[in-house]
Amino acid sequence: MIQLAIRMARHRLTSLVAIACAALGGAALVTATGVLTESGLRSHAPVGRLAGAEIVVTAPQSVSASESIPAVLPERNRIPRDLAAGLAEVPGVRHVVGDVSFPAALLTADGPVATSDDPRTAGHGWSSVRLLGRHSTNGSAPVGTDQVALGSAAAAAADVSVGDDVEISTAGGAARTHRVAAIVDGGGDELFFSDAAAAAIREAGGSGTTADLVGLDVAPGSVDTVADAVREQLGGSGLEVSTGADRGDTAAPDVTAARGTLLLVAGSLGGIVVMLVGFVVTGAVTVSVAGQRRALALMRSIGATPRQVRTLVAGETSATAAIAAVPGIVLGYLLAGQLGGLLRATDILPPSLPLTYGPLPAVAGVVSMVVVAQLAARAAAWRPSRMPTVDAMVESSSEARVPSRLRERIGLLVLLGAVGLSAAPVLLVSDIGAAMTSTAGIVAAIGLAVAAPALLRRASDAVGGRIPDRVSAPTWLAVTNMRVFTTRFAGVITASAMLMIFTLTYAISQTTLVRASADSVRDATTAELRITGDGLGGVPADLAEQVRELDGVRAAAPMSTTSVVWPHEVLGDTEVEAEPAMVLDPEAPGVLDLDVQRGSLADLEGDTIAVGAGAADARDAQVGRTVSLTLGDGTEVRPRVVAVYDRQLGLGSVVLSRDLALQHTTSGLDHSLLVRTDDTSEARASLATLAATRPGLEVETTTVDSHESIAAQGMLLNVATIAVLLGYLALTISNRIVAVTTQRRGEIAALRTAGATRAQVLGTTRRESLIAAGVAVGAALAVSALPLVFLGIGFLGRPWPSAPIWLVPSTAALVVGLIVVSVELPTRYLLRSSPTATGR
Repeated sequence: MIQLAIRMARHRLTSLVAIACAALGGAALVTATGVLTESGLRSHAPVGRLAGAEIVVTAPQSVSASESIPAVLPERNRIPRDLAAGLAEVPGVRHVVGDVSFPAALLTADGPVATSDDPRTAGHGWSSVRLLGRHSTNGSAPVGTDQVALGSAAAAAADVSVGDDVEISTAGGAARTHRVAAIVDGGGDELFFSDAAAAAIREAGGSGTTADLVGLDVAPGSVDTVADAVREQLGGSGLEVSTGADRGDTAAPDVTAARGTLLLVAGSLGGIVVMLVGFVVTGAVTVSVAGQRRALALMRSIGATPRQVRTLVAGETSATAAIAAVPGIVLGYLLAGQLGGLLRATDILPPSLPLTYGPLPAVAGVVSMVVVAQLAARAAAWRPSRMPTVDAMVESSSEARVPSRLRERIGLLVLLGAVGLSAAPVLLVSDIGAAMTSTAGIVAAIGLAVAAPALLRRASDAVGGRIPDRVSAPTWLAVTNMRVFTTRFAGVITASAMLMIFTLTYAISQTTLVRASADSVRDATTAELRITGDGLGGVPADLAEQVRELDGVRAAAPMSTTSVVWPHEVLGDTEVEAEPAMVLDPEAPGVLDLDVQRGSLADLEGDTIAVGAGAADARDAQVGRTVSLTLGDGTEVRPRVVAVYDRQLGLGSVVLSRDLALQHTTSGLDHSLLVRTDDTSEARASLATLAATRPGLEVETTTVDSHESIAAQGMLLNVATIAVLLGYLALTISNRIVAVTTQRRGEIAALRTAGATRAQVLGTTRRESLIAAGVAVGAALAVSALPLVFLGIGFLGRPWPSAPIWLVPSTAALVVGLIVVSVELPTRYLLRSSPTATGR
């Protein structure tokens, strides 16, 4: 059987190349997605500044529910500082350090703030130096409140030495002069104050007597024993004990959050990859099996059983897919690296979190391609293997006259299901609703592919009977071929239509989401200016009052962003996921118009929140109701709803009062200050003057579409995803069309034997390709229209979405060019030989 499969394969290499290309690209996509998934599950940040602590104790940075994936908390969840004293009594522990961090920024000699990886947590107590592991200190420990020790990178950035005076801003306050008591080689850009000064700064910021984490230095060889003892002592507290590589994740909450984001990205990409790869590989296998129907019929005639025929086809196809998947795996790892670079460029993946390149994605790539190839081959060979031998021989030279009614009905049902999915953006105006547009497009394309032979048969019968007698022979023959070989042409048309449908629905859903979000943010923002203090870790707490006193300032209000976990039921299951939230105070109505429907943002005081209208309706959170939330640092609260607003796209569906949330953020500072002025030059000048007196503050305009720019930056990943998937589709579809055309060797030979010239044969195939391209473009536009109409209605309030005007014609031109070139080149190749040499 194996020798027979090898001999058959030698005579249909073109079809196997189509399968190989589909499997190679599919393995690459599955492997790349697998790398992202494995990184989300197993990757760890470098231990970094915690190298000197063999054991680290932290509060949990996630919220779990039995029915859903844990939601990652973005803000530092702190622990009691006095915990360190109790852990010092555990046998084997040599030193215990309660690490305290807070916003701190070092000013250089000419004024600007020295660059820091994270100014929100750059300040520490002197005892945290023990956590560094290998380090050296030039100088002595800082004492009092006016001395500081600098990490070597911070000292180099400010160009200072021991004994020099430096200006430092802590907790967003005004800069004060500190004497450099020591420089810590290996301390990076961190700033170390005396433990008493650090505790005072931390308590003044509202965090009380807490620590970020507790690091333990233990006796050599006793890490596991001491860790078990610490876990036993902390039993029931909910605190986490980390050792080994896990310690790196405890240094910064954003690393843990990024791992959760990686899983979301991989899950979103994985769903599209599974559908596309299944569609493409199945199509390539179907073409391959169709090309060997005569050989399969001959096998049946000499006594082969249906099972033997299916086993032969499946084995041959699986072997081809497995071999092609090997280089696809290598390509997938390279692709994962490029995706990782894009994730870092768009700030989705922090630089400190590397991707994990394990063997599991490679195994998944090979196994998935073999499984898909097996299923597709057995399904495609099912009918030819069970047909009577005579009928199989007759059909191998033509096609079944009547396409399967069952297949047509299944295809129409899938198309009907796609119509239901298309309405999602109207009912759910969110990222998920926009994503359903591309999903609906892909599902509709699959339904079209299933029902296409029957639909094309009816359409070609209706049109073919009206061909005028005066048309040229190539035109008549092209139309007739469409009527006779509907399955062949249906495969070419639907595969090409899938390319256009995917491009239009995926790309336009992204551009529409960006436009709708930018419009929502622009309409909501009545402030003209924004003051930020990224280099300080946030804007000072007293800045709002100072700004309001300036001439020409009508309103000023702080604004921050964080995340909350709001458990809610979806289809009977409790969903727990981190949702973006804004932090505002009662002055917010002066700078933001969220289109409040009920209640007032001016009531955002104490334990209160405002809720988007969609969330309020879905979760029964109307004005006056009390809801259960978990803040970004894990604190459980029960705030009262004081307002329900309509503008939530791009702004989030939850607004927390500043009193409730600010002290539960990592920095404890506002991210920015929104300012509305009388739009005079005097007002702008006074703001600029104030900012100049507070190094680290920057004044920028909000009239520039900054939100759209940020969204567009984030869309780089989506554009790259489209490009990769589009390339995969284009390559595999082209190979599929080439394989279909090459299988017409005997048909072209018969035409030439009957007297057709090269020009007439080329004319016929060119007309066929143009007709197929026209039908593919028309079908793609028809299938894409409904999801895109619903997308426009739901997000923009009009029956058309937002997209570059060139997108549709350029995509149509790509489809037409792909079909025409993929038919033209193999036809010319077949015409090089004499008619007798081109027969089967």
